Amino acid sequence: MNPNINSNLLEQMKFISILFLACLFLVACNKPNTAVKTTENYFQNPVLGGDYPDPSVLRVGDDYYMTHSSFDYYPGLLIWHSTDLVNWHRVTHALNKYVGSVWAPDLIKHVKSYYIYFPAGGKIWAVTAGSPKGPWSDPIDLNLTGFIDPGHVVDEQGNRHLYLSKGYIIRLSEDGLSTIGKPVKNYSGWEYPENWNTECFCLESPKSTVKDGYYHLIVAEGGTAGPATSHMVVDARSKSPFGPFENSPYNPIIHTESRDELWWSQGHGTLVDDVNGNWWMMYHGYENGFHTLGRQTLMIPIEWTRDNWFKVPDSLKSEDKLSLPAGKLSVHNVSLSDDFEGDQLGLQWQFFKLFEPERAVVSNGELTMFAKGNSFDDSSPLLVNSSDRKYEVQVSYIIDEKTAAGLCLFYNEKGNVRVEVSTERIKVYNQQRVKVNIKNKFGNNGFLKIKNDSNEVSFYVSQNGEKWVKLERSIETSGFNHNVFGEFLSLRAGVFAFGEGCVIYDDFKYKSQTCNK
Repeated sequence: MNPNINSNLLEQMKFISILFLACLFLVACNKPNTAVKTTENYFQNPVLGGDYPDPSVLRVGDDYYMTHSSFDYYPGLLIWHSTDLVNWHRVTHALNKYVGSVWAPDLIKHVKSYYIYFPAGGKIWAVTAGSPKGPWSDPIDLNLTGFIDPGHVVDEQGNRHLYLSKGYIIRLSEDGLSTIGKPVKNYSGWEYPENWNTECFCLESPKSTVKDGYYHLIVAEGGTAGPATSHMVVDARSKSPFGPFENSPYNPIIHTESRDELWWSQGHGTLVDDVNGNWWMMYHGYENGFHTLGRQTLMIPIEWTRDNWFKVPDSLKSEDKLSLPAGKLSVHNVSLSDDFEGDQLGLQWQFFKLFEPERAVVSNGELTMFAKGNSFDDSSPLLVNSSDRKYEVQVSYIIDEKTAAGLCLFYNEKGNVRVEVSTERIKVYNQQRVKVNIKNKFGNNGFLKIKNDSNEVSFYVSQNGEKWVKLERSIETSGFNHNVFGEFLSLRAGVFAFGEGCVIYDDFKYKSQTCNK
């Protein structure tokens, strides 16, 4: 063969290969929703990208169910289902009545009923159902104050109890819907080295695993935010749920040791076994540089030692590629987009604090949102749980004359950015302050778009959804997180409606631009 022809052929093949890989790259970067990264045999954290902290996971036969903290986002206590622990889809919300900010829950099955125990508004509550898919009961007040993070445990006689924060335990009634007596101290925690940088001691999130005659009390310490090295998972065991407890020689089971790691403030662990008898820990962590995404759900294998302790296998880290659990592959349904083709809001949508489902009506392929108030102080946005370093959201709108509509990235009432349009003006706000104020040339209908490029946020308007005009000011949003604004929340995308009348929204699109996390 002519060497020049051979050389040219090789160059052409190289070009075609590069072009093919580039196409794959573009497809991956423009996927409509975020899915956990998997190959044939491996997955990589997070298993749920976005703000899904304090996970509580339950196996029932070949099925797994999970819920997590929902804070002031309502409806709350989103239930997820999986058959492989890695790919999850939404099932229902278990909480449809506002009772306050919902913190670390515990999802359990007892006999034939399901329960979720959770703290909210300074109290401990329970909801119950005959199936994880619901319907779930209204929240039941257990008349227990001064504690958070209940964890259900059953003793050898079949009596039910709740572990509580600060190392306490209290007896439950037989039906699990009231308490008996007063909380009793049963555990003082594990004393970590004094020179560690933590937020607080904060003995909380007690979860129970009973195995081989031992009651394992799995808790969090160190505080859930603050320094990168704050949070951790700690294990102690006893022959009785009342103690005395012996601390694990492998503590802390999970802990961020350095600011150089990908996952910060790792903690709040729950154990679950898969269908082949392998064990896993679900927990959460902040992604380095992306506190705006909240605490994301992570998973790692654990192994049991010969002397009945458990630990993470040596050298394994949360950022590693990890072998997939056993189980039938699940459908991964985490799309945040919505074409409003149903007759009710999708499970991805939540209000904030002001739970007003009557303000959002889905019909005829559109969302009609009734306007209220003049700011987020008295008008809740409707939000989805943003889950990527880079993403864009867009929506079409039709507005009444006395209404202001818009897209927002929302942390709380004070920490937010938004593009707002009325029939007269188009404005961009940063923390309720006007940064852009121009005349609206589009009339009462058009399109809005926000691009979040690794916490640098830009705003766009369009008449037809094809030709976009970028507004002059971009805003850096990395400070919109708990360490600045409190409340343990995340920066979420959504729509809003201020004033009078209503806004008609259509074709809400959330598109990830993230390739590698």
